[in-house]
Formats: sequence, C-alpha cells, structure tokens
Amino acid sequence: MVAFVDAHRGQYGVEPICRQLPIAPSQYYLHKARQSDAARVPARVQRDRVIKPEIQRVHAQNFGVYGARKVWRQLGREAIVVARCTVERLMRSLGLQGAVRGCKYRTTRGDSAMGRPLDRVRRQFLARRPNELWVADFTYVATWVGFVYVAFVIDVFARRIIG
Repeated sequence: MVAFVDAHRGQYGVEPICRQLPIAPSQYYLHKARQSDAARVPARVQRDRVIKPEIQRVHAQNFGVYGARKVWRQLGREAIVVARCTVERLMRSLGLQGAVRGCKYRTTRGDSAMGRPLDRVRRQFLARRPNELWVADFTYVATWVGFVYVAFVIDVFARRIIG
C-alpha cells in the first residue's frame, strides 16, 4: 500500500488516498520514517534481520533436513540465544522446513460429481433387537510394508463385529 501511495501522492495527496484505503496516514508516515532511518526500525525486525541468515546457514549446513527444533538447538550450542517460537516463525517466513519421515498417503479421492449414498438410518444408530441394523466401516491400518485395508460389519444392537 505504501508503494501505491508513493506512486499517486503527487496527484491526489497522502491523506485522501489513505482515507480511501484501510491505512491511517500516521502509519504511512511512520513506515516512510523507518525506511529513511534504520534506528527507528522495531527491535524485533532488527533482531530478525540478524537471526535469519543464521537460521539459513544452520539449515543449509545440515542438508536441509533440520526442522525448527533442531535448528533452535544448534543455535543454542553456538551461543546464539533465540526463542524456539521465533525460529519456527522465521523458518516459516523463509519457506524452510525440515525433513518429514515416512510417506504421505492419500487414501481417499472423493468425486464430488458422484452422488452420496442415502442415509437410511438418519444417523440414529439404535436397534431394539439383534440383526435389526448392521453398519459397515472401511478403514486402513499402517503396517511395516504398507497399508492394509479392513472392512467391518457391526451389529448395532450387540455392538460387536459380526463379519
């Protein structure tokens, strides 16, 4: 927004532009003062400018596999005092992420064009006698070699697996 105000301030003036945009003129002038004088930049922004290269360095030295916790611990070993939440925030802003173990599987790919099955019990899973209402459940279980898909048929009255 500041760039927009800078581009059009000669034609319309700062206050009329700020009145139309969701920005106070005082915030515009504060931003411009911070651009011209580095001492007016907030302490958090100044600290972030110092810490960001350190985070990038530690992440790169460890082949991009360190996450926020390990980067934070390595910085602590190097006597760079910083909060873990700050490391998490800065890594997010830098687009850095640690390695994630395992594979991400997408087990279901729903088709929105297809119709959904009817709800024949209207979400009332109650039965007055055995074998009056059965429900089925399809799920998957992770094993060492992959996923095993399992289907259950449950008698609602007995609340036991019957098939």
